[in-house]
Amino acid sequence: MNTLDDFEAAAKNALAASRKLARSHFRQGLEVDHKSDQSPVTQADRAIEESMKAVLSGLFPEHGIFGEEFGVSGSDARYLWVLDPIDGTKSFISGVPIFGTLIALLDNGSPVLGGIDIPILNETWIALKDSPTQINGKPCRSGSCEQLDEAILFATSPDQFDNDEYAAFEALSSACSSRRFGGDCYSYGLLASGHIDLIMEAGLEPYDYLALVPVVTGAGGVITDWQGKPLTLQSKGQVIAAATPALHRAALLRLSICP
Repeated sequence: MNTLDDFEAAAKNALAASRKLARSHFRQGLEVDHKSDQSPVTQADRAIEESMKAVLSGLFPEHGIFGEEFGVSGSDARYLWVLDPIDGTKSFISGVPIFGTLIALLDNGSPVLGGIDIPILNETWIALKDSPTQINGKPCRSGSCEQLDEAILFATSPDQFDNDEYAAFEALSSACSSRRFGGDCYSYGLLASGHIDLIMEAGLEPYDYLALVPVVTGAGGVITDWQGKPLTLQSKGQVIAAATPALHRAALLRLSICP
């Protein structure tokens, strides 16, 4: 019977395969297509997902796989791998080195493994359920900030919010010490390592956020939807992550009283 350690080893193998491809395509001539939602996709996105699927299906043919580019196979399996080959494709095609690859493993719908790999910066966060998050093999810890007026808040882009969501973001960010845009999945790794305090995002898909759950929680942080509910395959895609439970509560309270 396979253990979480076996799954962690498989995830690391899949990320190693993805990393090599990401580096080979980065800042090279890329053909950029656009999907039905107008989000960009490149040959690198597709090649990386295929390489990860080959590793995982070779080791665990009975597992399901849900990838951003090729959809779901084996969705009724107990274990489901969730893959985002390039989280931050807009950064990738712009030559910005903070894009990442995400991998999650769900056990009956609940994330039990998460990984964030930033291939150009050689930084990898891996977490198993109920175990400390590690960056490059060493334990890391989120920060100690508990007050909004001391918090550094990140979001990938203001464009990810609709009008009502942006009003909520303004209400929260106006109460924080500072706010910054950019980062994609890298922001969550930085939160897990204690460098930033709060992240608020919207419009995310399951492959964008499920890998982040074990990474953030394993470092002592909290990550939920905007109502404080656990993130699942069915979540709306509104995500808030905080370095501490107290800061998370303060952020949710601010959102609950905003117009």
